[in-house]
Amino acid sequence: LTLHFQVQQLMKAAKNGTKGGLEKTKLAMIRKVSFLQRKDSTVFIVGVLISDRCECDVSHSLLKVVRRLILSSILQSENSYLDSLKRILQEYQKPLLDPQTLIINPKKVRQIFYRLQEIHQCHSMFQIALACRVAEWDYSEKIGDLFVASFSKSMVLNVYSDYINNFTNAMALIKKACMSKPAFLDFLKKKQASSPDRITLYGLMVKPIQRFPQFILLLQDMLKNTPRSHSDRLPLQLALTELETLAEKLNEQKRLADQDTEIQQLVHYGRDRSLNKLLSLDQRQLIQCEVLTEIVYGDKGQVVKSKERKIFLLNDTLICANVNLKGPPDINSLVPVGPKYMVKWCIPLLQTQVVEIGQDSLKCRNSVITARRHSSTSSTTGKVFLGPPRLYHELEELQHDLAVVEEVSLLVGTLHGIYQNLNTTVSQDWCLALQRLIRLKEEEIQNANKCRLRLSVPGKPDKSGRPVSIMVVFNTPSPLSKISWVNRLHLAKIAQRKENTLGWESAEDVGKTKAPFHCPLLTCKLPVLSSGTHTLKLEAALHSPSQSSLLGFCTASTSLPQGYLWVAGQGGNSTLGQVEIFSLNRATPRLVKTVPLRAPVLSLEYVKELCSRTEEKEAEKAQCPPKTGNIICAGLQDGSILVYGSVDTAVQCLLTLVNPDSCPVHCLKHSLSYLFAGLANGKVAVYHKKTGGELWDVDSCRMVALGSEPVSCLLTLQDTVWASCANQVTVIQGANLQTQSFVAHSDPCCNVGHMVRSGGGVWMAFTQSPSIHLFHIETLEALQEVNISTRITHLSPGQVCVSSLLISQGLLWVGTSQGIILTFPVPTLEGIPKITGKGMTSLNAHCGPVDFLVSACSTLASDLLRHNSILSAGEEGDSEAPPSKEEKPSGMLLQYRLHSTCKLPGKLLTAQPELANLRAPPESFEHSPEDGSIYEVSEDPDIWVRGRPLDWGKEGEVRRSKVTSIAIFSGGRGYRRLGQPTSESTYSDSTENTVLVWQVPLTLSQ
Repeated sequence: LTLHFQVQQLMKAAKNGTKGGLEKTKLAMIRKVSFLQRKDSTVFIVGVLISDRCECDVSHSLLKVVRRLILSSILQSENSYLDSLKRILQEYQKPLLDPQTLIINPKKVRQIFYRLQEIHQCHSMFQIALACRVAEWDYSEKIGDLFVASFSKSMVLNVYSDYINNFTNAMALIKKACMSKPAFLDFLKKKQASSPDRITLYGLMVKPIQRFPQFILLLQDMLKNTPRSHSDRLPLQLALTELETLAEKLNEQKRLADQDTEIQQLVHYGRDRSLNKLLSLDQRQLIQCEVLTEIVYGDKGQVVKSKERKIFLLNDTLICANVNLKGPPDINSLVPVGPKYMVKWCIPLLQTQVVEIGQDSLKCRNSVITARRHSSTSSTTGKVFLGPPRLYHELEELQHDLAVVEEVSLLVGTLHGIYQNLNTTVSQDWCLALQRLIRLKEEEIQNANKCRLRLSVPGKPDKSGRPVSIMVVFNTPSPLSKISWVNRLHLAKIAQRKENTLGWESAEDVGKTKAPFHCPLLTCKLPVLSSGTHTLKLEAALHSPSQSSLLGFCTASTSLPQGYLWVAGQGGNSTLGQVEIFSLNRATPRLVKTVPLRAPVLSLEYVKELCSRTEEKEAEKAQCPPKTGNIICAGLQDGSILVYGSVDTAVQCLLTLVNPDSCPVHCLKHSLSYLFAGLANGKVAVYHKKTGGELWDVDSCRMVALGSEPVSCLLTLQDTVWASCANQVTVIQGANLQTQSFVAHSDPCCNVGHMVRSGGGVWMAFTQSPSIHLFHIETLEALQEVNISTRITHLSPGQVCVSSLLISQGLLWVGTSQGIILTFPVPTLEGIPKITGKGMTSLNAHCGPVDFLVSACSTLASDLLRHNSILSAGEEGDSEAPPSKEEKPSGMLLQYRLHSTCKLPGKLLTAQPELANLRAPPESFEHSPEDGSIYEVSEDPDIWVRGRPLDWGKEGEVRRSKVTSIAIFSGGRGYRRLGQPTSESTYSDSTENTVLVWQVPLTLSQ
């Protein structure tokens, strides 16, 4: 059989609805034999041998089959969705509006099913167009433009927004009708019982909310199986952009609707008029709410009471309420019943504080701290238990025992006799073992702390008038929830600062500011490169990630992204260079090292070490020398490139690269095993890594000529590098250095100054232009142009142009020559990052041009998200339950380094004479009952501080949990507030180099 016939058979099978066709087709094409099961017949294509020259054709043919299967899934999904909408309209709305069987008020019926008819009409038209595309698929194979045409209309957004905003109200009307109209409840029960799938009305009405995420997943699969040269690839990317933008807008509508519902529930059930007035203010913003479990401990540390509470975090208030989720069981099975709240306490946010292990800041002289305890007499002891009290009590006992053993060790050292099992070696081993026990107990307390949120809230003053702080302990559902609460509480307080209450403004809505918590928050202002002898100019900055094992659980969630910030600059006389390194392992950066250089630094590049976990284990077994680790490259004015090893603050120059022309290095980028350096003479120097090495070969430099103007910026895209020279951009292939150039701007005076990539597009900024341009990565086609001068408020007289550019977490950051910073929302998926929303202008600005914008991103260590990091499965248990009186805890035999005392000099000190002369054989590791140097939890003494290794097989959820911390750093001259009168509080020294630190809430994902 010919290849053409084989492909025809595959296409025919796919058209007729192949069962399991995707996997079977892939296997068949690999084995060169195809067997496709169909309902009516079986197609066999046997013994088809394909030559090597046809492999490319077979690959494209397979993609065609897969694309047809995905198209079939889209069609089937749309038909199912339309059937669900039709069921709502025909089986529920129509009978309820029938005058002969009037069950509830027709007005309420229309409110319940508001906008469903319009949604059905939109998708009916889309289904007709989709059927036409399916019929023409063999000739056109295009579907992306259909999604763009169908769902980019404003009507679609309007009807879905109205439906989602009304959804909560519709569910409330259904619930109320069920309770007041038994006939309506019977009607819903009969409809559910008679339906073949037994889906409730709620299950049907929630489908419009889920529709666009389903579309996005299907189009992502279609895009993955579409070749780069296919005519449908760009339309599919544009369709993903439209659907993602639409889904984001609808999610925001749903979030606001849910927020309003929660606040209305509090107002409805609240009995305090002042609280209701507080909640009714327009500025009130709900940041987070969740059901947590309040824990009350007894005198001995046992849990004596636990109660579910709903905690509401507003922008300036923290509210705790009792929750009543009970409702009629018949109604609960048909529609979610909203909870009833009774407010327990309401505290201003700035008066609350998260209390963690080792924090003594709350123990103020002028205040009294008490914990919520079951017994009122326990507060007279003067002790405050911040965690499970039994664990803290055991820790205190271990610390006491260590102090006693240290004294005993000193006394043992004064003995005149030599005893085998009582000497300084044994007593020192006791001390080491107790120190290890203390370490394990501290880790156990930290593990218990991972799901416990402890808040200090103000209580009523005592009789003497001193303020009293009450400790309230909540159990969170998971460590992720705990991290989220600590982070939101921390950022909500930062949002209360003056610079953040009015932080961002929209040019489209003059005078209207955005809610502070949903915009990046200005956390601090940092002076950098400050020198009393000469003025330094900011040139570059980067973030060097570094995980700190010493960082506490909640400290990691409130600090900046872990690692170090490198800031580089040059002197005004062009003879000096300097790098300052700041530690980010806290809420405010801290200068830890200054590195002077022989020449000005023009560029920095961070190179991440590519090493898998398996390679690390193999290297440890083979006892290989340690790897270089992460690398930071610095390009200098004299043409040299300094390669540093990035190990915390230990800055060590590992290599110096020099280009043949000794031209200044304006930019640096790495791609796989290559290092690209953009030079001032219009050339790109390319260095290759040594064979089997981690660093680049000094003698491997190859030059790629681009033009006569300096190479201003480089951008890495998979296996290619984009390099800008004047108004042109050249695409360089990494392996063979083949080039392809295109003109990015029609004006030769507008040089490409900055390039950033997101999804399938690249945004470019130009030195003498206020506009930014979007280009398609694959076709190099210009897709969008935005003039930022029309989007900025508070512009000063004179020309404005773009001085820096950055894309991070769905925001395009634009720094201008006037020191003003803008952000534009852009899609984050594989689509085209078009600017689709309103731009926001930061009211916190620099006095001069924004020299750089740098993103810092780090992921919290996985072991921080585990409930237990040191206890094995056999040791895990309820840390709250104290040991019973009947079961006495077994005594521990202390041992750290000593496995036996039989080899120690001296006689065995024992009360049993028959054992005094017995010696264990040298190879034996058994111990006598009197051997007091054995500790049952034995580990390698050299690594005992690390605890036990993480068991990835048992903690599969750890690999899925991901917590990402993000911060943005903008560098420029001075600091000023836009739209504010000149004062010392709103302006700083305009000549001082300043870094503004912006932070966004942690990104939590499973």
